[in-house]
Amino acid sequence: MDFEKLEVWKRSRHLSADIYRQLKNLQDYGFKDQITRSGLSVPSNIAEGMERNSVKEKLQFLNIARASCAEMRTQILIGGDINYIPEPVAKKWLNEARELSAMLSGLIKSVRRTDS
Repeated sequence: MDFEKLEVWKRSRHLSADIYRQLKNLQDYGFKDQITRSGLSVPSNIAEGMERNSVKEKLQFLNIARASCAEMRTQILIGGDINYIPEPVAKKWLNEARELSAMLSGLIKSVRRTDS
Protein backbone atom coordinates (compact mmCIF):
# COMPACT_ATOMS: atom_id res chain seq x y z
CA MET A 1 0.00 0.00 0.00
CA ASP A 2 1.32 3.44 -0.96
CA PHE A 3 1.75 5.40 2.27
CA GLU A 4 1.12 8.72 0.48
CA LYS A 5 -2.47 7.61 -0.16
CA LEU A 6 -3.14 6.87 3.51
CA GLU A 7 -5.34 9.47 5.18
CA VAL A 8 -3.52 8.98 8.50
CA TRP A 9 -0.21 9.82 6.81
CA LYS A 10 -1.65 12.90 5.07
CA ARG A 11 -3.22 14.24 8.25
CA SER A 12 -0.16 13.56 10.40
CA ARG A 13 2.01 15.29 7.81
CA HIS A 14 -0.24 18.36 7.93
CA LEU A 15 -0.26 18.42 11.73
CA SER A 16 3.54 18.20 11.80
CA ALA A 17 3.82 21.11 9.37
CA ASP A 18 1.31 23.11 11.40
CA ILE A 19 3.34 22.57 14.57
CA TYR A 20 6.48 23.81 12.81
CA ARG A 21 4.68 26.89 11.48
CA GLN A 22 2.96 27.77 14.75
CA LEU A 23 6.10 27.42 16.88
CA LYS A 24 8.67 28.87 14.45
CA ASN A 25 9.32 31.90 16.69
CA LEU A 26 9.31 30.06 20.01
CA GLN A 27 12.54 30.83 21.85
CA ASP A 28 12.50 27.70 24.04
CA TYR A 29 14.51 25.62 21.61
CA GLY A 30 14.48 22.49 23.77
CA PHE A 31 10.69 22.38 23.89
CA LYS A 32 10.35 23.35 20.23
CA ASP A 33 12.83 20.67 19.17
CA GLN A 34 11.08 17.98 21.22
CA ILE A 35 7.53 18.67 19.99
CA THR A 36 8.54 19.15 16.36
CA ARG A 37 10.55 15.91 16.44
CA SER A 38 7.69 13.90 17.94
CA GLY A 39 5.29 15.43 15.40
CA LEU A 40 7.64 14.66 12.53
CA SER A 41 8.11 11.11 13.80
CA VAL A 42 4.46 10.19 13.21
CA PRO A 43 4.27 10.51 9.39
CA SER A 44 7.92 9.46 9.03
CA ASN A 45 7.36 6.16 10.83
CA ILE A 46 4.12 5.52 8.96
CA ALA A 47 6.02 5.97 5.69
CA GLU A 48 8.94 3.82 6.76
CA GLY A 49 6.70 1.09 8.10
CA MET A 50 4.50 0.90 5.03
CA GLU A 51 7.58 0.56 2.84
CA ARG A 52 8.86 -2.45 4.80
CA ASN A 53 8.36 -5.92 3.37
CA SER A 54 7.52 -7.93 6.45
CA VAL A 55 4.37 -7.53 8.53
CA LYS A 56 6.49 -7.60 11.69
CA GLU A 57 8.52 -4.61 10.51
CA LYS A 58 5.41 -2.72 9.35
CA LEU A 59 3.84 -3.21 12.77
CA GLN A 60 7.01 -2.13 14.56
CA PHE A 61 7.09 1.23 12.76
CA LEU A 62 3.33 1.79 13.01
CA ASN A 63 3.56 1.18 16.77
CA ILE A 64 6.42 3.70 16.98
CA ALA A 65 4.24 6.19 15.09
CA ARG A 66 1.40 5.64 17.57
CA ALA A 67 3.78 6.06 20.52
CA SER A 68 5.15 9.27 18.99
CA CYS A 69 1.58 10.48 18.71
CA ALA A 70 1.14 9.94 22.46
CA GLU A 71 4.41 11.77 23.13
CA MET A 72 3.22 14.66 20.95
CA ARG A 73 -0.11 14.82 22.83
CA THR A 74 1.77 15.09 26.11
CA GLN A 75 3.89 17.92 24.75
CA ILE A 76 0.83 19.73 23.39
CA LEU A 77 -0.82 19.49 26.82
CA ILE A 78 2.28 20.84 28.54
CA GLY A 79 2.73 23.52 25.87
CA GLY A 80 -0.82 24.65 26.55
CA ASP A 81 -0.26 24.58 30.32
CA ILE A 82 2.75 26.89 30.05
CA ASN A 83 1.14 29.16 27.42
CA TYR A 84 3.51 28.24 24.59
CA ILE A 85 0.52 27.05 22.55
CA PRO A 86 -2.68 29.12 22.51
CA GLU A 87 -5.64 27.21 23.97
CA PRO A 88 -7.67 26.98 20.72
CA VAL A 89 -4.64 25.69 18.84
CA ALA A 90 -3.81 23.18 21.58
CA LYS A 91 -7.41 21.88 21.55
CA LYS A 92 -7.36 21.53 17.77
CA TRP A 93 -4.01 19.71 17.82
CA LEU A 94 -5.09 17.42 20.66
CA ASN A 95 -8.27 16.43 18.85
CA GLU A 96 -6.30 15.74 15.68
CA ALA A 97 -3.64 13.76 17.57
CA ARG A 98 -6.32 11.64 19.27
CA GLU A 99 -7.95 10.92 15.91
CA LEU A 100 -4.58 10.05 14.40
CA SER A 101 -3.91 7.63 17.25
CA ALA A 102 -7.26 5.93 16.64
CA MET A 103 -6.55 5.78 12.91
CA LEU A 104 -3.15 4.22 13.59
CA SER A 105 -4.78 1.62 15.83
CA GLY A 106 -7.12 0.76 12.98
CA LEU A 107 -4.26 0.55 10.49
CA ILE A 108 -2.31 -1.71 12.86
CA LYS A 109 -5.31 -4.04 13.15
CA SER A 110 -5.69 -4.06 9.37
CA VAL A 111 -2.03 -4.96 8.84
CA ARG A 112 -2.31 -7.73 11.44
CA ARG A 113 -5.36 -9.16 9.62
CA THR A 114 -3.46 -9.30 6.34
CA ASP A 115 -0.88 -11.46 8.12
CA SER A 116 -3.50 -14.02 9.20
